[in-house]
Amino acid sequence: MTMTPHEVQAYVLTYLEALDCQIMERSPAHVTVKLSPEADKALTNRPYYWGFVERTGAPAETMSFTFIFDPDSYQQAIEAAEAKTAQASPDTAQTNGATNGSPQGEPPKETILGRYFGITPSMPLLGPGRILREEVVYGSRRLQQIFGAAREGGAFVNLFEQAAKRQLRATAPAVYEPWLGVCFKVEFACDLKREELHFLGISLRSGEIIEKFGTKLNRRDLSPRLAENMHVQTAKVSLSDAGAALESHLTNRLLELDYSWAEKAQERLDLELDVLDTYYEAVLREDTPEVEPPGNIASGVESVHSNRTSPVSLKKVLDITNAKPIGTDMELAAEAVVPIETETDAEEEKAKQAVIDREAMKLQYETRRTEMIWQYEPKVKVTAISSGMFHLR
Repeated sequence: MTMTPHEVQAYVLTYLEALDCQIMERSPAHVTVKLSPEADKALTNRPYYWGFVERTGAPAETMSFTFIFDPDSYQQAIEAAEAKTAQASPDTAQTNGATNGSPQGEPPKETILGRYFGITPSMPLLGPGRILREEVVYGSRRLQQIFGAAREGGAFVNLFEQAAKRQLRATAPAVYEPWLGVCFKVEFACDLKREELHFLGISLRSGEIIEKFGTKLNRRDLSPRLAENMHVQTAKVSLSDAGAALESHLTNRLLELDYSWAEKAQERLDLELDVLDTYYEAVLREDTPEVEPPGNIASGVESVHSNRTSPVSLKKVLDITNAKPIGTDMELAAEAVVPIETETDAEEEKAKQAVIDREAMKLQYETRRTEMIWQYEPKVKVTAISSGMFHLR
């Protein structure tokens, strides 16, 4: 799934207009807006500044943005405008360039920190005229941030159907029927994935449940403001009971579906697990040498030392008359033991390394098995992505 620059622009403009941002300049390739306080909090990541404003009650200074949806077209338009300006009045263009590059000639602007803490050093300008410039294309971080802000801000709504003009002039007030609407996202996942949206609505007066509740809402003019000469009826069904009724209704609907895809996914999982088990059993059996634990090796070494006979005097065995003294024979026997101890240490290190390799291989096997089960195991996940109270006639 992807979005064209036109779709990205339409989505961003809808979000900005919904938050009452002031559009300063607009073209097919960009839009320049003065953010509203709500949009500034959501997009500029300035919690300390807004904390200061809320604590002191100072008037907020929101930031301005230039969102560029088509960078190539926008750059061509900028170059064409600069060339046209240069041809019209070269002296003016030179003067403007010097002024923009050196803001020292401009009178100092009053800042919010300056009003409370006196003279403060000037802050670096963020773009021309403190207007941030940013490219918003599909996959960019700013568009992802706008997606998240819209999802968070629009998760819960409270809307009223607008009344006709003749109703506003009627003597008797009309009544609203409260409805709870919930949009559920159902994910059918295995090694493949499919998603469905189920927008259900339930009347808090009668308990009636309507599927495709969005179709019912699309025909109505909704507003967050309660119209004049309208009356909201009291709900007879609590929100918790209404939510439970919607969940039960959706569960029953899901039980009626065909789950042959889950059986096929389980068969693929069993086949993949068989291949994985066969591979790692062979690897653990062939590639890892059979070794004894270090304790057994140490006891074996001790038994070798205990069974070793004490050195015998060379003079007694060979009956050499001019043989060397007994003390010299004992030194020779002691020198013969040294290479045996070195070989024993090497065997112990080899045994320890073999145990470590075996444990690492087992951990890798368990990890691969867990990942494969997570990937292939069929599962159904239901999430309520948005909901709202809708007062309809």
